[in-house]
Amino acid sequence: MAGPLKDPRGGLTQAGREHFKRTEGANLKPGVKGPANTPEKMRRKGSFLTRFFTNPSGPMQKNGKPTRLALSANAWGEPVPKNGADAARLAAKGRAMLGTYKGSKASTARKMLRGD
Repeated sequence: MAGPLKDPRGGLTQAGREHFKRTEGANLKPGVKGPANTPEKMRRKGSFLTRFFTNPSGPMQKNGKPTRLALSANAWGEPVPKNGADAARLAAKGRAMLGTYKGSKASTARKMLRGD
């Protein structure tokens, strides 16, 4: 094995992504750390935030320390949520990104139909 699979700051390391590609055929990409300023980044980051934080699958903290679920937000360049309200804010941000992505996609389709 080339190194640890899990990044202690959240998410997977490059070795972890390669491990899952070998063992399960998964094509995992690193999280979008910077601003989601392209449609692809908006779609990926929005989907992640919505999926993971709308109905979190566990607590955000255990024994006063952030859980892997909470640390996953850090892997995507977001603040680590401390409670359910913080998680709900991240989920709302994700839904807003997806709305912006869908709007930009529709705008592009309209331009193509007009021949712009």
